[in-house]
Amino acid sequence: MSMKFTDLHLDPAILKALKRMNYTDLTPIQERTFPHILAGKDLIATAETGSGKTSACGIPLIQRTDSHQTSIQVLVLVPTRELALQYVDEINRIGQDSRIIPFAIYGGFDADIQRAKLRDLVHILIATPGRLIDLIYSGDISLSQVKTCVLDEADEMLKQGFLEDIDFIFSCLVHQHQTLLFSATMPPEIIKLARTFLKEPVVIELNKEEIAPQSLVHRFLFVSQQAKLDSLLRIIPEEKITQAIIFCNSRNSAERLFDRLRNSLSALEMIHGGFEQERRASIIRRFRSGQTRFLVATDLAGRGLDFSRVSHVINYDFPFDQVSYTHRTGRTGRMGQAGIALTFVSGRDLNDVQRLIKRNRIQAQWLGTEPDFSRPRQGKRFKTLKRPDRNRRKAK
Repeated sequence: MSMKFTDLHLDPAILKALKRMNYTDLTPIQERTFPHILAGKDLIATAETGSGKTSACGIPLIQRTDSHQTSIQVLVLVPTRELALQYVDEINRIGQDSRIIPFAIYGGFDADIQRAKLRDLVHILIATPGRLIDLIYSGDISLSQVKTCVLDEADEMLKQGFLEDIDFIFSCLVHQHQTLLFSATMPPEIIKLARTFLKEPVVIELNKEEIAPQSLVHRFLFVSQQAKLDSLLRIIPEEKITQAIIFCNSRNSAERLFDRLRNSLSALEMIHGGFEQERRASIIRRFRSGQTRFLVATDLAGRGLDFSRVSHVINYDFPFDQVSYTHRTGRTGRMGQAGIALTFVSGRDLNDVQRLIKRNRIQAQWLGTEPDFSRPRQGKRFKTLKRPDRNRRKAK
């Protein structure tokens, strides 16, 4: 029997907000992490995407934050602007009756406006590493009163080349504080970082025995590259789609697919990293509100973003690696809700999909004819996680 939020000794203002948000039962990661976060212990948690990690941080951190104190008490580091804004939205909703003020700083936005807000009142600061370091160097921000530092999507931080930035930020927190590290995977570099900066952390591994969310149905379609578009247009009317994200591997691929679909599907939009931040934020708002039904996207939309109405994720292009597959498909079937992931598989993808199904212990459902895996094939291999050139650092 799952634990309920009313079983916890939470502030009545938080419970009021959670009731308004229809949050009743704790997810497994919330149930496992709450006592340790509230007790002020350091923590390392790995869990499937869509498991409720944002709230797992947000609720106990709001509980531990003093609204009467006029300083930054919590620092949350995230890899992208979109995830930063999602954190602010979630904390605003949970803490609206607690008078807790969150704020996000990130690149691509007027730094003077962010400086002005930081001179005002901020209790919980969510930041991308590059912009945070800029403001530390300029003397516009003080971290001396931070009680808790959260590193979210740690493996994505590594992938984007933020490891040295994180090391620097942690080295600025010279006073005693709590550190929480959340990640979908735990590569050696993150383990080394944790050993350096975390003190006797509690280790929670929810995805060690159950990698694939059980609420998510994994479907695969073996199809040639030339037949993918016709197959997509045939399948969509057959599915009961509330909202769907259709993933492509590149901006060019997304733009080509969007042009081919725009006359066939209504309420269709596209998002990729080439758009300005304001345009991306507007697209995400429309998708979250339900104004958009179909979203053609690159992996920009595959990490951390919480879309509660998404019933289907469609991998139009087979993902580059196993982590991308996990995070793309995690945009549906979130927090125990049902979801469908449909992945198009061509002949060159067969070796990869076979490894994916085995490693993630997926109960695969094949639409149409299942391919013959007994025949040896030369195909691409999933990419290993590599640290990119820091000169190409993304999303300050």
